[in-house]
Amino acid sequence: MSRRLLFLLPLATLALMAGFFAWSLMAGRDPASIGSVMVGRPAPKLDLRALREGDKPLTDALLRTGKPTIVNFFASWCTPCLAEHPLFTRLAQRDGAVIIGIAWKNKPEEARAWLAKLGDPFLYAGQDFDGRTGIDWGLSGVPETYLIDGNGIVRFHFRGPITEKDVRDAILPFLKGGKP
Repeated sequence: MSRRLLFLLPLATLALMAGFFAWSLMAGRDPASIGSVMVGRPAPKLDLRALREGDKPLTDALLRTGKPTIVNFFASWCTPCLAEHPLFTRLAQRDGAVIIGIAWKNKPEEARAWLAKLGDPFLYAGQDFDGRTGIDWGLSGVPETYLIDGNGIVRFHFRGPITEKDVRDAILPFLKGGKP
């Protein structure tokens, strides 16, 4: 009898683990709801070379103008960045949003060509070729977007591409002085 129990023990362990993994997958948790340690804190230092030739470098002062600011990390090789780009264009043109674009781990000439082709919604654009600024901001990849209040405090963080729902429910109310 004890030999039979020893034989069933690995099967019971496997069944228990399979049940746990199935529950984890079916629990309906949203991986994007992880949150961000940045929210509620001052935005990290911004000290980047301008992406566009002739523009001034990006500094912290751009985040403390008294007006809400959107900071978007993007790359020309990023397909989800392509999907969200028209939303940023509309926010800049129709809603007058101040958007700072940061080309993350992207060759500057490729990022400039991408913006020239699709349109450039960024009032200011910088280059983070080595990815150090992205690390300071807690970036896990591109695209990622941060809503910064007029005092330079991070109020919201979007991992992945923004959607129409994000614009309607969080970004537009934030730009109009509300909270996301």
